[in-house]
Amino acid sequence: MQVTETDLPGVLIIEPDVYTDNRGYFMETWSAAKYTQYGLPAQFVQDNLSLSRRGVVRGLHYQLPPQAQGKLVSVAAGAVFDVAVDIRRSSPAFGRWFGTELSAANNKQLWIPAGFAHGFMALSDATVVLYKATDAYAPEQERCIRWDDPAIGISWPADAAPVLSPKDLAGAALARAEVFE
Repeated sequence: MQVTETDLPGVLIIEPDVYTDNRGYFMETWSAAKYTQYGLPAQFVQDNLSLSRRGVVRGLHYQLPPQAQGKLVSVAAGAVFDVAVDIRRSSPAFGRWFGTELSAANNKQLWIPAGFAHGFMALSDATVVLYKATDAYAPEQERCIRWDDPAIGISWPADAAPVLSPKDLAGAALARAEVFE
């Protein structure tokens, strides 16, 4: 397993070992004994799965304390441009973002700790995103920052107008959003 730190403190790219033979491949997508060595929690409480078509943008989502979530994100089919945004006001990296491609072909995972907003753009049809969360979904704590907030300046790889939910269209600007202190 290879773990790479990103420019955002605590956000990690994880490349699990993949064992390939004439039948296909096998890989561990989570092992507490291995992943906790890199600062990930020993326990997740919820697994989520989404299906998106090319051009769908989901995010930028997060939950506030007391039910803030860390997320371990991977892609089982297709590909996404996955993004984390530091929304910890006291962080020197506040408002900065990191993005990378996660795909079924590259098997990379992205660890996004609590204190970061998360979003992705589906780069292919029938994209299946899986993520493990450190706390349960709590609608009363859920918040959304605009995917295209110019104060953040994410360089989305869009070749057409993105497909967004009404909730994501109504996301707040970072300057007005409730964030972590």
